[in-house]
Amino acid sequence: MKSLWNIKVFCTVVEKKSFVLAARTLGASPSAVTRAVQTLEEELNILLLARSKKQFSLTRAGELYFETAQHILQLQDSADEELARLNAAPRGWLRLSAPHILSCHVLPQAIRQINQHYPEVRFDIRYSDVVLDPVEEKLDLAIRGAFPIASDLIGYPLWSYRRHLYASRDYLDQYGIPDEPEQLTDHAILMHTAPRVLKSWNFDSGLRQVSLNMRASHRFDSGLALLAATEAGMGIARLSDWLAEPRIKTGRLCRVCRDFRLVSARGEDPQMHAVATQRRLPARARLLLETLIACRPSAYGTADQD
Repeated sequence: MKSLWNIKVFCTVVEKKSFVLAARTLGASPSAVTRAVQTLEEELNILLLARSKKQFSLTRAGELYFETAQHILQLQDSADEELARLNAAPRGWLRLSAPHILSCHVLPQAIRQINQHYPEVRFDIRYSDVVLDPVEEKLDLAIRGAFPIASDLIGYPLWSYRRHLYASRDYLDQYGIPDEPEQLTDHAILMHTAPRVLKSWNFDSGLRQVSLNMRASHRFDSGLALLAATEAGMGIARLSDWLAEPRIKTGRLCRVCRDFRLVSARGEDPQMHAVATQRRLPARARLLLETLIACRPSAYGTADQD
């Protein structure tokens, strides 16, 4: 009988087009991945991959077997999912990372809701605005904001949002309210430096696009620190609408350059999302993702401002 692990390794190598990327996805060493494919070839008594020093290609037998192998894994996944539904309620430790800002918004409410119904689910959370690798950090999930980056990780979208510019009323009373991006050169700019410094800000009003290289007056590696500095009147910051717009209603913040939102270089709005090393997540991880989506903040981007 052929090992399901060896079959899975073979399919992952073909899908990723790389032994190294397959090893990273599976959480195994490249040598272990190579041995698994070799073992499968020995079991089948046929060559599946034609290898050279730097690359490989599927043999004709490999092409035929790849289709069969995918079907085998799909059947196994379906069986596992059916058995999982018959299993006990989600339980055990869930290790994840999340941006600092989620320690005060959304995530605590989601966790409380989960624990009310599934008290045996336990959370081990690492809050960091730095992009953490779930493979290296041995995490079940890594929750991230902004824009998904290309990688071999599996992505799970949570909610989309928009970014605008905000400042405190005290700051604007003292320095004035900029209406156009070009007026920002006369103002103190607060910048978030994690995971990287993005000096180029792209403004989009729907009618006009402007890209400016911004000079920061103050920089912070924490979204919470950036928010606190903005509310304290230190300057103008780029903030998420789901975070900042409720503070407009309480008078703690005001939106500036109101006709513009800030987008990626390709004109995209950001997205809160999670990444994991594998598609078949444990029940407790799936439960958290479903709860976060249900608890996601409202889209505040079009809210009126007094």
